[in-house]
Amino acid sequence: MNVSNTNNKLQITWLFKMAWRDAKASKVRLLLFMASIILGISAVVSIQLFSTNLKDNIQRQSKTLMGADFIIDAKQIPSERAQTIIDSLQPDAFEVNFVSMVAFPKNGGTKLVKVRGLEGGFPFYGEIETEPTAAAGGYQASGGALVDATLLLQYNAKPGDSIKIGKLTLPISGALKTIPGSTAISTAVAPLVIIPYRFIAATELLQFGSRKEYQYFYKASDTLNLNRLEDKIGAQLDFENADLDTHTSTTKRLGRRYDNVGKFLNLAAFIALLLGCIGIASSVHIYIKEKLSAIAVLKCMGASRLQSFLIFLIQIAGIGLVGGLIGSLIGAAIQEIFPYLLKDFLPFTIEMNISAQPILIGVFLGLFMSVLFALLPLLRTWYVSPLEVLRVDEHATQEPIYIRLLVFTAILAFLFLFSFWLLDDALYSLFFVGATLLTFALLTGVALGFIKAIKRFFPTRWSFTLRQSLLNLFRPNNQTVVLVVAIGLGTFLMSTLYFTKDILVAKTEVGQRTENVNIIILDVQPEQVDAVAQNIKSKDLPVLNNIPLVTMRMHSIKGQLVNKLRQDSTRQVRSWVLNHEFRTTYRDSLTPSEELLEGKWTPRIATGDPVVISISDNIASDANITVGDAVVFNVQGVLMETTVGSIRKVDWAQIQLNFSIVFPEGVLENAPQFNVFTTRVPDEASSAAFQRDLVANFPNVSIIDLRQVFTLVEDILDKVSWIINFMAFFSILTGIIVLIGSVRTSKYQRIKESVLLRTLGAKNAQILQISAFEYFFLGLLGSLVGILLALLSSLCLAVFVFKEPFVPSIIPFLVFLPGITLLVLAIGLSNIQTVLRSSPLEVLRRER
Repeated sequence: MNVSNTNNKLQITWLFKMAWRDAKASKVRLLLFMASIILGISAVVSIQLFSTNLKDNIQRQSKTLMGADFIIDAKQIPSERAQTIIDSLQPDAFEVNFVSMVAFPKNGGTKLVKVRGLEGGFPFYGEIETEPTAAAGGYQASGGALVDATLLLQYNAKPGDSIKIGKLTLPISGALKTIPGSTAISTAVAPLVIIPYRFIAATELLQFGSRKEYQYFYKASDTLNLNRLEDKIGAQLDFENADLDTHTSTTKRLGRRYDNVGKFLNLAAFIALLLGCIGIASSVHIYIKEKLSAIAVLKCMGASRLQSFLIFLIQIAGIGLVGGLIGSLIGAAIQEIFPYLLKDFLPFTIEMNISAQPILIGVFLGLFMSVLFALLPLLRTWYVSPLEVLRVDEHATQEPIYIRLLVFTAILAFLFLFSFWLLDDALYSLFFVGATLLTFALLTGVALGFIKAIKRFFPTRWSFTLRQSLLNLFRPNNQTVVLVVAIGLGTFLMSTLYFTKDILVAKTEVGQRTENVNIIILDVQPEQVDAVAQNIKSKDLPVLNNIPLVTMRMHSIKGQLVNKLRQDSTRQVRSWVLNHEFRTTYRDSLTPSEELLEGKWTPRIATGDPVVISISDNIASDANITVGDAVVFNVQGVLMETTVGSIRKVDWAQIQLNFSIVFPEGVLENAPQFNVFTTRVPDEASSAAFQRDLVANFPNVSIIDLRQVFTLVEDILDKVSWIINFMAFFSILTGIIVLIGSVRTSKYQRIKESVLLRTLGAKNAQILQISAFEYFFLGLLGSLVGILLALLSSLCLAVFVFKEPFVPSIIPFLVFLPGITLLVLAIGLSNIQTVLRSSPLEVLRRER
């Protein structure tokens, strides 16, 4: 028994020694093979670690994000029934907030801000951070204001100075740094100013049409079940145009919001990993093909099938294990970048921790994918005959067809399960794997068709070097199919990612089609319209638009009362439509951001005629209405019957005034309304002077400087684009490493042919030309087919997934096509440098 155990240990030791010795002899090829694994694993691990940290932080800080256990909010003064529910729960704090202009008397500066009038001890979790620290707890008693710290820096103000809010002037108690529930984006658009609730009436800013929100904050007892509370009174509050938000439901929404960012990152990581898998399969295929004669020699010397198979399996598994570990460590370092890039999207600071799970998954993936994708070429070692030493037949060691089908099935199952784990969508995963499989099949078909076409239409009159390079594409031991598939599939994935990146980046671009408008003036009351218009003209500025706004709610849809629809769980109308207060307008023409989809546009109607309205396509979908359907609106207590006359497509991406519902002229002129003016100022100095004067005369109006909004939004979207570009570049880099590995490994197939040509008298220049033409054909064919297939797949993604128009970039044709072709050519030429620099005998000795 001891002798048997000793023999087994010796056999295992011998297998590891043989694997190590052979790996040392082929270290350059195996290092490139490992690089494919490292890059793919690092992409997956970095994104998985960041996603894990993000979810953990959201869960851990759920109450701090809101500052309370639950909140009830209403866009207007709560109804009597809603107020009864609010009071019965005994709120611990409440506020009213609205957007308004404020002024700094010290220097005359004005700014659009969000004013929060607070009463009570909010926040109950987390804290208000101010400078000085005591201001957070003392502003209520002292009757001062907490003003956004960045805003104070911009206007050279400090605690002790004063701020004017409407008709009210208050001392600045402190600089506000953070408060639970606010984000960098919201505070950048409208910085926060917090004042005691008792001073709100004195500002005289809450007038008709003012956009305001009432919030009631609650700190729940440990015994209160928030989910049960939400189920019990949530529907009642919806019925009264109020909402209940718990910290748990808010956390779920927040998590879903960041899932969209994660999905693209996961897609990019999956592509990087898939490129690594392609590198593994192509590199090992060529590598093992070169080792078949050595394996045959081993078998002639008495090695068994299992032993020869295990030697190379140990090699590949070891490389996968080491590559997975290195990739995991690199991924752990890369994930530290994401919190910095995404900080403007996050309402809290992420505490980064390196958990063991993604690291272990990375190491396991490195081992598993290297073995799985190398399994098919590895199995050829099992079927090598000792006669392979004498036989020259590329088909002599083919494994049985059922073995290949079994391995292919395992690979497809792995790809589907892994993509489903990353994308969390079975349909998208199936589509992606199917597209990859189809691309693989098409590339294989193109390569085989190319070989047959060359055989059939061989150009016998071409020069010797051209004919020889074409012969290399279909003679025994050719690498046409392997390299065309590797190059084409790599180019396909890289180009698809690039085209997709363009679609996503285009969605983040801010189209400044309203470049003539850079100032929007909101909340102009009817009695102020003429005076505001005169004020604008007195500064030699144009009144570009004077848009009336009328607020209303839906009373009934297609004869069904909204109040009953709210209680109907089987309704086909989205709940936001039933609760929303619509700001509508009336005009006689479409705007450049609108396109008529259905029905007929009605510019104006006569008194007594049926009222025909135009709705946006999202309202038509969410309210389940179409042309000809009846909708009754409640316009400030007056019911108005209307019929849908047309449906419009609205480009909401444009930063301008767009409307879901538009009435014709002749209907709403006498309804309670307020106006919005737009104008254009030539420079920042004129804009500041104009805003100061307008706010001094009309303190209730709000002014939006679109140039500041464009700057802010573009800065944020630049960071989104940077992340998208970074992940695209990361995957493209993986693809390039894969191509280098695949083509570099193929050099060992051409060395003997090149040596033979030199022995027969071929010159170095001829050998160089033969190799150059062969790799040029392979690089051009593979990259061209890959880009064309990527073009088709990206069109499908744009139409069916992103639902955006697809304008293909010319970059892949101008950069990828020549770049990858030249890269393949350069690597191919570098492959034969040893042949050109040394004697044939020396090369053969070295390569053996």
